[in-house]
Amino acid sequence: MPEASRSVRINTWKDFRIIVNGCYYILQRGVQQLDVRVETKTKDNVFLTAVVSVQYQVIREKAYQAFYALTNARQQITSHIYDVMRSQLPTLELDAVFEAKEELALAVKNALHETMSGYGYQILQALITDIDPDQRVKNAMNEINSAKRLKFAVAEKAEGQKILQVKSAEAEAEAKYLSGVGVAKQRKAIVDGLRTSIVDFSGNIKGASSKDVMDLLLLTQYFDCIRDVGSASHCKTTFVSSSSDGMRDSLLIANAAKLS
Repeated sequence: MPEASRSVRINTWKDFRIIVNGCYYILQRGVQQLDVRVETKTKDNVFLTAVVSVQYQVIREKAYQAFYALTNARQQITSHIYDVMRSQLPTLELDAVFEAKEELALAVKNALHETMSGYGYQILQALITDIDPDQRVKNAMNEINSAKRLKFAVAEKAEGQKILQVKSAEAEAEAKYLSGVGVAKQRKAIVDGLRTSIVDFSGNIKGASSKDVMDLLLLTQYFDCIRDVGSASHCKTTFVSSSSDGMRDSLLIANAAKLS
């Protein structure tokens, strides 16, 4: 087409107005966005749908190329996105795909920049806005994650019960040790008191032997025991003689008291 029959006029900041043989063609100047859904599979044979958003605009100095070189720029961008995504995703497993979003977006942007700049378009940004596996795959992933967390919870619960049992055993052992120490000190104090009492009693009363003193102490403790048992409410203690006849009589007396 002769130079005289075509020209480009910047009408507003929003668009270019191209005049060809007196006809106006409007080429949008502002930033445009194209959202492309790509369905493909991963290395571990999981099918997913990825959404790629590309932001682009016409380069001011290359308005002619943008108008004449391509009949459908959006279709050209879409084709390149399909090519990059369907060559990159099959090399990654599903978990790695979510981690490699930035790398995938950069690969798409670089591929589009190399191609579309020659056609008068500038690629401003490429984003992976969504990665959507099949619903059954998502359910399976959730179940796996739930099972892992449940396993961890069970292990933590078992560990807690183990610690509780260990601490309980340690506390019981410590209590028994302290109880034994207390009983030993109590018995030592009783022995020391008895020794002192025997020495004092023998020294004050002439002719009294150690056996006499012990008998007197045992008798005193016996009376103290009878007093404590008798003063206790609802006491069910029965004193039985050590002889066979005495045991029989004691049982008969206790039975008669029960019947009355």
